[in-house]
Amino acid sequence: MAFTRTLPLTDISQADACSSPLARAAIAPDHADSLARSLKALADPARLRIISIVAAHADAEACVCDLTDQLTLSQPTISHHLKVLVDAGFLSRAKRGTWSYYSLVPGSLDSVAGVLAAV
Repeated sequence: MAFTRTLPLTDISQADACSSPLARAAIAPDHADSLARSLKALADPARLRIISIVAAHADAEACVCDLTDQLTLSQPTISHHLKVLVDAGFLSRAKRGTWSYYSLVPGSLDSVAGVLAAV
């Protein structure tokens, strides 16, 4: 035997019952898309380590050989992570002979840090 229970209806005609004014501007949709792509590029432990290793070097620049010595990843995997970080605008790449050097793009982490600090 099934029991059914009728619940009372609630009057939802009062518009101000569920809304409150914004205390500050919300993030715009296009900025949210851009920020999500940036956060996605950073949301990997290996990529965070790469950023940290590059930042720890003199002039915030590191050779690929510096990265392969410190990461327990294959060279193709490291190259993939570096490409993602370059494409996202966090690192820049300079070719010198047969070696590639990566450096932090000045201010590239500022927008991410600013949004996280504001949340």
